[in-house]
Formats: sequence, C-alpha cells, structure tokens
Amino acid sequence: MLENQKQAEVLWPRLVANKLFRKTSGSHAFVADFPVADDDDVAAFVLDDDGGCSPDADASRCVKRPRPQERNKNLKYKLFASTWNVGGVPPPDDLDLSEWLDAGDGPYDMYVLGFQEVVPLRARNVLGADKTRVGMRWIELIRAALNRPSGAAGAGGSAGRQKDQQKVHPLRSGGGGGEGALAAREYRCVVSKQMVGILLTVWVRADLRRFVRRASVSCVGCGVMGCLGNKGAVSVRFWLHDTSFCFACCHLASGGRDGDEAHRNADATEILTRTTFPRGHALNLPHKILDHDRVILLGDLNYRISLPEAKTRLLVERQDWKTLLENDQLRAEVSRAGGAFRGWSEGDIAFSPTYKYYPNSDTYYGAGAGGAAGAGRKGEKRRAPAWCDRILWRGAGLRQTRYDRCESRLSDHRPVRAVFTVEVDAPRNLNSLRSFFMSERFEASPADGRLLRKDHANSARFAETL
Repeated sequence: MLENQKQAEVLWPRLVANKLFRKTSGSHAFVADFPVADDDDVAAFVLDDDGGCSPDADASRCVKRPRPQERNKNLKYKLFASTWNVGGVPPPDDLDLSEWLDAGDGPYDMYVLGFQEVVPLRARNVLGADKTRVGMRWIELIRAALNRPSGAAGAGGSAGRQKDQQKVHPLRSGGGGGEGALAAREYRCVVSKQMVGILLTVWVRADLRRFVRRASVSCVGCGVMGCLGNKGAVSVRFWLHDTSFCFACCHLASGGRDGDEAHRNADATEILTRTTFPRGHALNLPHKILDHDRVILLGDLNYRISLPEAKTRLLVERQDWKTLLENDQLRAEVSRAGGAFRGWSEGDIAFSPTYKYYPNSDTYYGAGAGGAAGAGRKGEKRRAPAWCDRILWRGAGLRQTRYDRCESRLSDHRPVRAVFTVEVDAPRNLNSLRSFFMSERFEASPADGRLLRKDHANSARFAETL
C-alpha cells in the first residue's frame, strides 16, 4: 500500500504537466540505409520456384498462403547490444570504435547500440530542435568501424598507439582476435533515431537487409514536467523474417538519495505504457513494447546501490559483487513481486560498477588520487559507485552468452555490452524484396540520391550516405 502511494505521488504531477504542457517527443521519422517494407503494402514475397505466384496465392497481394504441411525454419543469429552514456562529450576525430564493437572478433549478424547524452542536457538542447549533427558523427564512426576491411584495424591500431589515440579497450581474460583474418562483412543501418541526448541505432549484415520490414520508431519523454526528452526512451521495432524485435534505449531519472528509485520506477512505467507503434492497415501488429517476440531494453537506468556510500566504496574495492548486487535497486525491481521490471532477465554481473568516474581517469568520483573514500575534491557532489548502465531482455528465443563492460575514459560512464544468440522463425522459401524496393512507391531525391517514401506520414527518411 505504501509503495502504491509513493508511486501515485510521483505520477500525479506528471499527469498534470502532460495535460497542460503536452510536447511531442520527436517525430516518427528515422534515418536508415535502405527502405524497409511494410506488410500493409507487400509482405515478403514467397513465390514458386518458377518465380510466379502459386494458384493458392492471394491474388491482390501475391502472398503465398502457407500450406498445412509447411513449417518455418528456425534460424540462429548473433546479436551484439551495447549502451554508453557519453556525457555530452563529442567524439574525437581519431576515436576508434572497432574494439568496443568487437569488429575483429565477430562476426555478428546484428548490432543494437544505444547512447545517452550525445549532447549536453542544457535547456536549449532539451527545449529546442534535436541537435543531430553529433549523433550523425557517432553513426559515421560506427559505420567506419563495422565496415573496415579486415586487417585495417590491426594496422591502424599500432599507429594509433604511437599517437596515443583515444581507444575503447574491452576487458578480456584471454588474448585478442582469432587466427586468420575473417572476410570483411558489410553492415547497413536499419534504423537510427535521436531524441535530445538519446540515440538508438540498429545495424544488420547487408545480406540480411532484404528480410527486414515494418520498421518504426516511438519516442517517450519523461524529463522536465514529465514529458520533455532529457529523460525517457527511444524505441524501435521491426521484423526479421517472421519474428518481431523491439529495442528500447532508456535514460531514467537520476539521483542517489533514498526514494529516488521511485522516480526511476515511474519513468519505466511511463515508457512501457506510453510507447506505441502503428498497428498497420488491416494488420494486427504488436502495439506495445512487451507485445513483441524478442525485446531488449538497455541504457543508463540510473539505479543505485542501497548501502551507505563508505560501505559501497569499501565493497567495490574488495570486488565483493555478491553483497553489492544483493542491495542493487534494479535487481530488486526485477525479482520482487510488483517490481517495475518484474519478468525481465539480466545476465550475471562480474564487472566493476560503471559509474561515476572522473573524466579521463580510472578513479571513481569522490575518491582521492589514491582511491580513498571521502578524499574527493572540495565542494563536489557525492557519487557512490553504481551499476547505472544495464542491459535487460525478455521473451523466448534469446540466450545471453556474454555480459561485460569496456574501458573508455571518454566520459564518466563505462560502456556495457552483451552478446545474444537469437532464434528467428523464417519461411522455408526466402525471396528478395527487390521488386518492392524498385516500386514507384519510392522516388529518388534529385539532390542527393536518397530514396523517399511517398505515401506514409510516419515513414522514414532513407539516406544511403549519412
């Protein structure tokens, strides 16, 4: 009863603010490398071996109806997911992301990358139009890292070390990349969407792009007045073959005082409630995040450790993760009945807390040069170490094989990443959507060659070059 009362106290001002100051949290437009088919217009064409529609196909849509004896294939893909709060620091020109993305050790079939604070959360950035220039710079760096020819990363690595490049070094117990260079794979951007400082970008192997369809985005602001985008979530969804995916990149309420977790719980409830996707014309498509087959939620969730600061620092120094995790606020929300993340899963944590560090340092905020608690700089706020950056998932067909953090001194957070094996249902007969892409429903922009969707208000801007 007390918990419900606290939740109501948090939500009531938001309801009032949303009524009085309703502000849209960005448009439904997004950036992608290629047009993505909607099944309202054309489903993945399933044709006979001779290339024509079979007699039992729907004449109006040329989609073969599955015969009773036919079964879908079960395919398995490797998915790489990562979240990184970059603290409003623009990426340096020499930033090499290939090690963070495991570009040499892959190959992965899909990348899901979420950023927070790609721009500083100042009033002009929160209240004004989204500043996408820095976000596009991050996308360019991702593209360069993923599509770098094999061998180039290694050659550039030694030169970069001589020049003291800013690099992202993963924590590993073993040696580096595999023997023999793997053939380079090309990756394409399925969808990228930014709301204020939150950026979510999804990439797939180029040979999988024809099986991706029904992409759409949804933005929910939970920040100032309960509706602005300095806090909240960017969510994307699409189908790969016959399986629906939904990814949510979140930045929840901050604060390390007692009771601040109620604001984070309220943000999570708002995001899961207010995030909606189009159902499609005459199709009953999933409408909410939890309606999809495979769901991953990641971001700076800002949950803290419910222990005194001095004890927290001592346990971190001893690497007593078990005791710390027993008092972790997010773990409590996952495990307790009625918790904000009840029903979600998270992998075992065997790495140091990811927040908060001095910039360009391996020293936690509030500790002196020797790492001693209470020896922080005069006048600064107290920030006990915490696992703020997390990756959760739900739904059958997802199996996590790795969960770790990477080392980068770019911001006061460390990036966290996870690797999943994903099961996907696919029809027996897989055919290209090339005929749809060449349809008159898309026209080339004479200025820059982009493909522009003509008939859907919520469709994407498709940019071949970002």
